[in-house]
Amino acid sequence: MAQPAFEEIVEDFEFLEDWEDRYRHVIEAGKAMDPLDDALKVPATRVEGCASQVWLHPQVDGGRFHFDGDSDALIVRGLIAVLRALYNDLPVSEVPRVDAGGELARLGLTDHLSAQRSNGLRAMIERIRSVSSEAAQAG
Repeated sequence: MAQPAFEEIVEDFEFLEDWEDRYRHVIEAGKAMDPLDDALKVPATRVEGCASQVWLHPQVDGGRFHFDGDSDALIVRGLIAVLRALYNDLPVSEVPRVDAGGELARLGLTDHLSAQRSNGLRAMIERIRSVSSEAAQAG
């Protein structure tokens, strides 16, 4: 079972009947996030492989993984919010074990994103896994 915040998104999606409503829900989740400080929008936090500009700022505190992020595209910002619900506050050692593809499939996201957006989503997941693996090895 995924994080409670992600399970809440899954439940919300079950009540939304068509993809347009779900799409709007993802966008609204992105709008609700605090923007990433411009000082953190640097090459080191930029995610390559995304059609839009994407920045992820991961942190490990007390052995738990957390990240903030931002994008110049509303839907991508929403996808960051979904990934935050999936990964934030997990023990850093558990982050690489999350079946992101399986969890996101529960939302039907992969069926409704363009190839470029899907590639960008995979790039964000890879960055999250990479950073958490490095933190787990260092910790």
